[in-house]
Amino acid sequence: MLVLSRKKNESIMIGNEIEITVLACEGNSVKLGIEAPEQVRVLRRELWKAFREQEAIAQRLASGEEPGGFEQLRELLVEEGKLETESES
Repeated sequence: MLVLSRKKNESIMIGNEIEITVLACEGNSVKLGIEAPEQVRVLRRELWKAFREQEAIAQRLASGEEPGGFEQLRELLVEEGKLETESES
């Protein structure tokens, strides 16, 4: 892992097309600005992880490997707040 120190308005480059700029530091929080090509998906890690889990379940469902996969996918979506439970509707 590369560890860098940056001050407000300083940037780092990833490759030739992705620039990350420190916009503000407030307490334990840092605000970053990310400039990347439109085709590069930029997500918070927790969302990226949830999408990966959903994709893995969907692939297992499509291949018929996981008979209980629909319930597992539903539980994951409820957990991530993307689907209301019947008691909430």
